[in-house]
Amino acid sequence: MPSGPRLLIDKACYHIITRGNQQQAVFLLARDYQKYLFILRKYTKKYHFLLYGFCLMLNHVHLVGEPIEIKKLAKFMQCLNRSYTAYFNKRYQKVGHLWQGRFISKVIVKDKYLLDCIEYIEFNPVRANIVKTAADYPWSSYKERIFNVAAKDKLLDEIHF
Repeated sequence: MPSGPRLLIDKACYHIITRGNQQQAVFLLARDYQKYLFILRKYTKKYHFLLYGFCLMLNHVHLVGEPIEIKKLAKFMQCLNRSYTAYFNKRYQKVGHLWQGRFISKVIVKDKYLLDCIEYIEFNPVRANIVKTAADYPWSSYKERIFNVAAKDKLLDEIHF
C-alpha cells in the first residue's frame, strides 16, 4: 500500500529516520561513518537544512533538524541517501537499494521536546549496549553538542527557540 502524503509544516523541526534495507548494516567500517558525515555536511549546506542532532547506528540513521525551505526536505534526503548509496555500492561492489523505502519524518515542536528528542537519539548506542556513555560513541552529535567538540568543521547548527 502506498504511503500517504508527508506532513510538511513550515518552520518546524523534524526527527528523520532512515533504515537499512532488510535491516542490513549500512556502515561496515569507520570510513563509512566518516563518508556519511561528509555527505551530510555537503547536503545540509546545499539544501539549507539546520542540523541539530544526529546518531548513526549500524543499520539506521537518526537526524534532527529544520529545513529552511520545507519543500526541499525530500530533495535533501533523496540526495543524501542516493549519494551515500552510490559510495557504499561502489566501495563494497554491491548493487541495488541500501535504504528501506521512504525515510520517516516526525514533526517536533521547538520546545523542550526538541532537546529531549536529540538526547534520546544520542543515547541510542548506550541503550543498545554498544558503549557505556554517550560521550564514548563517535558517530553522534553528543560530543559536539555537549562539549563543543567537532572533528574538523562544526556539523551542528545552533538552535534558536
